Amino acid sequence: MTRDLRALFDPASIAIVGASADPAKWGNAVAVQALRGAHRHRVQLVNRHGGEILGHPAVAAVTDLVAPVDLAVIAVPQAGFEDAVDEVLAKGARAIVAITAGLGEVDADGRAREDALIARVREAGAVLVGPNCLGVVDNTTATYLSSNQFAPGGVALLSQSGNLAIEMDRLLAARGMGMSRFVSLGNQADVSLVELIGACAADPATTAIAVYVEDFRDGRGFVESASAAVANGTPVVVLAAGASTAAARGAQSHTGSLTSDTAVISAACAVAGAIQVRTPRELADVLLALRAGATPRGRRVAVLTDGGGHGVIACDVVEAAGLEVPALSQVTQNRLRDALWSQSQVANPVDLAGAGEMDPDSYARAYAVLQSCDDIDAILLTGYFGGYSSGEDGLTGLGPAECAAAKQITADAAGDKPTAVQSIYPDAPACRILADGGVPVFAAIEDAATALAAVAMPARTATLLPMPAAAAPVTATDYTSARNTFAQTGLSFARARQIRNAGELATAAAELRAPYVLKALGLLHKSDAGGVVVGLASREALFEAHTRLVATLDPPSFSVEEMADLRGGVELIVGARWDPRFGPVVLVGMGGTATEVLRDVQVALAPVDEDEAARMLWRLRTAALLGAHRGRPAVDTAAAARAVARLGAFAAAHPEIAELEINPLLVTPSGATALDARIVTHPVAGNH
Repeated sequence: MTRDLRALFDPASIAIVGASADPAKWGNAVAVQALRGAHRHRVQLVNRHGGEILGHPAVAAVTDLVAPVDLAVIAVPQAGFEDAVDEVLAKGARAIVAITAGLGEVDADGRAREDALIARVREAGAVLVGPNCLGVVDNTTATYLSSNQFAPGGVALLSQSGNLAIEMDRLLAARGMGMSRFVSLGNQADVSLVELIGACAADPATTAIAVYVEDFRDGRGFVESASAAVANGTPVVVLAAGASTAAARGAQSHTGSLTSDTAVISAACAVAGAIQVRTPRELADVLLALRAGATPRGRRVAVLTDGGGHGVIACDVVEAAGLEVPALSQVTQNRLRDALWSQSQVANPVDLAGAGEMDPDSYARAYAVLQSCDDIDAILLTGYFGGYSSGEDGLTGLGPAECAAAKQITADAAGDKPTAVQSIYPDAPACRILADGGVPVFAAIEDAATALAAVAMPARTATLLPMPAAAAPVTATDYTSARNTFAQTGLSFARARQIRNAGELATAAAELRAPYVLKALGLLHKSDAGGVVVGLASREALFEAHTRLVATLDPPSFSVEEMADLRGGVELIVGARWDPRFGPVVLVGMGGTATEVLRDVQVALAPVDEDEAARMLWRLRTAALLGAHRGRPAVDTAAAARAVARLGAFAAAHPEIAELEINPLLVTPSGATALDARIVTHPVAGNH
């Protein structure tokens, strides 16, 4: 849904309903801020007692307003909230910012009342932010409709937490940045994160979008809007909270427990091209790195320092962040030797080894060589730079030369290799020159490395594929039915027979080839319960295993199967589940009985094509096991990728399925064979 949100960010007139003279009330704080923009917007105050507030006249009721209302901020007690909304709609309000809490976030009755209210808002052609929000700010249009003042800048912050927005304001200001817009999402009863990303991406004053979210609501809509923003040059950085393992605890399959909310959100951000961070500080640091403009072509980093300790530590931290510190070519090393003195180390890290204190311009000369070489994609300057101009330590006479070097580095930083600086003296004059010139400066090496790694994300190799049409619902979900259902998608299974008694067992043994596998059916995790017996080399061994399992487990039925040849094969898990926010997600990873111990999986939003499925396989930590090693040939990863793509497409066409899984999928050099199958439907089909 794309709607006109201009009245939200640049209204002609504003009414503060619930304005107050009491500085302990929200109506006072919002009125104070709104009146700062009175030179651009007509601001009217509504208080049931009328009179004067903050030196401005107040009317006693919305009906007493003398001018049309473009936007209304409502900060009244919950009991009067719905009437206030109806009254401002009657006055022609095109946008409403609802500070009031106590509806949809409380209980089912509150949600029903909230839904009915939003229906009236939409029928009137208006939009509503909230309820239960901190407000809206647009620093370029002087629209200040929040309790707090936010420093201006290029970041649009869309936050589901008001307190986090206040923290982000402080973190950004400390880095010389600020906000173009701030929107407190609140309950997202009407205006959603999806709409706001689109509106902010179209805002000329916004250079990056920062998102703090606890509930994506429309996960696929988020992917589409974030993808469009990134494609049009506006990066999106996401801090998602509440992505715990709590939801996975109720899962009935390995797939359910392995596709945590965190993994699904990461998959969504990856396909959208959004950058995911873990903390508010990391969010601010990544935004600082993005402000420099250029993004690395790859993950190769040159570390430049004037002290061995900082260089070695930086290399460790950079590689831990997922970047590379490659040896420089001989051509580049020779150029560095010409620029530095004989003691300097030039392989990478590049250590001036004291040249900086002899001649601070050596920093600039080394940096220029690195900026112009083809061996690397980004540069990290770390350690003492800034110390001479700080005035805190010795050799202060080198301060002017260090500042001159900073100016030269700033000029050369306009090249195609992004630069991050970590300094012991981040506030020193030389470092301020860098920061003012757009070169991000950090106090901690881990912050610099994390920010560089975030902006060095590889180019998106996948896009969100359209959802297929819903297929006829699956109703039979027992083991044998699941095998048959998956076989219809083109997956191969070992030959099997379902049996219920000794007579059927004898018939199955005659029809199938030894060695056998015997599985007790009707158990949630057959292997964990001791209900799977493999390697039964003869009919006698099969009959003995059957007698034993009947005595110990007494399952309703068994599956007798031909045992696959495991030699030279790799066991994978392939599964899918239906996420309530993002829809179908597909998983592939190392399978077998150690699946949840290894937890080596990749997750993507389904459906995926075979190319993306193959990339998922090769992103596994233990992907080397899929290739040729120790005299063993490579397994058929194309067959494995086909299985992943087919199961993902099947899940996407069956919203009644909560979880489905094949574990293991045996992949050998000659193909892929499913050795187990599971389907779990939602308690009430079709709710998703």
